[in-house]
Amino acid sequence: MHGFVGKVLKVDLSDQSFIIEDLNEQWAKDFLGGPSLGARYLYDLMPANTPVYAPESVIGFVSGPVNDTKSFMGGRYTVVSKSPVYNGFNDSNSGGTFGPYLKRSGFDAIFVKGISEKPVYLFIDDRKVEFRDASALWGKKTVETEEALRAEIGDNNFCAALIAPAGERLSHMAAIMNDGHRAAGRGGSGAVMGSKKLKAVVCRGTHTVTVEDTQAIKDINKSWRAYADGPDGARIGPWSTHGTAANYEHCVLLSDAGIKNWGGQPADMPEEMVKPLTGEVMDAKYKVKKYACHTCNIGCGAEYHVKEGDLDYKTDRPEYETLGAFGSMLLNSDPVSVTYCNLLCNEYGFDTISMGGTIAWLMECYENGLFTLEELEGIDLKWGNAEAIMAMTKKICDYEGIGVHLHDATVKAVAHFGRGAEYLGEASGIEIPHHCGRCNPGMARTFTFDPTPGRHVKGGRGAGYGFAPPEVKYNYDDFGEPDKAGVINAEYDNLSGFCHFAFLLEPGSKFKYLDAVFGHKHTREELDVLGLRSFAMRAAFNIREGITRKDYKISPRNIGEPPIEGGPLDNVTIPLENLADQFFTAMNWHVDTGIPTKAFLEEIGGLECVLKDIYPA
Repeated sequence: MHGFVGKVLKVDLSDQSFIIEDLNEQWAKDFLGGPSLGARYLYDLMPANTPVYAPESVIGFVSGPVNDTKSFMGGRYTVVSKSPVYNGFNDSNSGGTFGPYLKRSGFDAIFVKGISEKPVYLFIDDRKVEFRDASALWGKKTVETEEALRAEIGDNNFCAALIAPAGERLSHMAAIMNDGHRAAGRGGSGAVMGSKKLKAVVCRGTHTVTVEDTQAIKDINKSWRAYADGPDGARIGPWSTHGTAANYEHCVLLSDAGIKNWGGQPADMPEEMVKPLTGEVMDAKYKVKKYACHTCNIGCGAEYHVKEGDLDYKTDRPEYETLGAFGSMLLNSDPVSVTYCNLLCNEYGFDTISMGGTIAWLMECYENGLFTLEELEGIDLKWGNAEAIMAMTKKICDYEGIGVHLHDATVKAVAHFGRGAEYLGEASGIEIPHHCGRCNPGMARTFTFDPTPGRHVKGGRGAGYGFAPPEVKYNYDDFGEPDKAGVINAEYDNLSGFCHFAFLLEPGSKFKYLDAVFGHKHTREELDVLGLRSFAMRAAFNIREGITRKDYKISPRNIGEPPIEGGPLDNVTIPLENLADQFFTAMNWHVDTGIPTKAFLEEIGGLECVLKDIYPA
């Protein structure tokens, strides 16, 4: 099949065995790749209600059909597993180069079960599979691990998806890292990898992906360049120059980004405090060079060199979400502390959203007398205290003192300490990203009811909906159909392997790329079905685990219960259940349970396994 290399690797770490199978072509046609194809395989490979850290638990690394096809923006891969955070389906994707290298190694996907007796890493070289001792790598941070692998392998021609100390210690905030700084960050996938004593999956090779029409892909790329240079491409510039940081200031002043652990408003983080954290200001001070993920025409990444006082370090430009997590969420305007905490998270393998959210929760608890200075081991964690923010982040990273009990983020911390539940900002246990559900009602629905909750890159009305005027975004009539359309679009990006910056491509390009890869002109109906089937497959995993609509939760403060007084969010409370009713109605799912109707499953097709389990008669 075009778009695939045609093989899947299944590994059992318990006895260091593996099998190589042909890619299931029907599944590839029905689900394409990424979280969609990953969910279909996990549904087959993992028995229902398998404990997250059991030997039978499976973690998968799945490419997308546009990976390594020279399609612009087509470089992302997906990690799938069960989440230790909310005990349901987890998918988290990452950019960089691992997706293309996975295909070059000869596989469209790798699925791993079992638990190794000692640390190992998988070395996959042109379909040759080796289990290599990783005892000497265990405990090493991200870049140290990559350097050690480079020395052992003898060249740079590989890419590794790996864990750092966070994953080894099974932190619920543990990310899987690649290319030094790129992260499959959400839902604790790094902890699943760590539970298996799997330090890294290292891929290289010479396999190629065939496409039906290489000239068409070249033509689409050429057309984009003309588009980007023309008047319609004007919006591309800021993202290319300053990356995801380009919109940070606007989002804070709109109350879209989190402020003061979701309890504040722009008056608490005014423009003069936000400005030092913008890409425009930080780039001028610290930027060394820019870089891009595989076949990316935007290049949103940048390397920083920070030399301030006794500190001298290189790190990557903080992404928008990281700026929110260590900036406005903590009322912190100090760029050194934000870049330093970003460095720590990348090196120790932590999700920056959850790390910043955990410190913000602790700050608010401390402000309200729930923790003493002695309990915080002398770290005076007041709002905006940059030194204290860096010290607490380091303590969590080093797994020391109070950091041990913060290692699994806020919900587990509340359970351990028995206090602070009123200051949580989470969706089904995972800390909320920085597109406020009160500013953007669509994100409130997405954060709560997506099968992988609390994600800003999942489908719905989308992040841009929060920029609409109040009379538009707080009008809840006819909400369901546009919400459904947004789900279809986001699912398409994720299952294809596109970055969500694909909205900067020339309109329609990402669909033309897929047609060029497969040699088939997809109708609008076919594209819709792909998106709907993907969403349903991810949801089906959770339904089989007993998770239905009633089990998805979000912190009351994140939907305005009670509402904030003053500012852009004055007196805003989101009618979340109404929005969910409209969404499930538009999907033709049972509104009370959030389970697909039999008619939906039969109409969409390709979901016979789900149909059999939900409607066995």
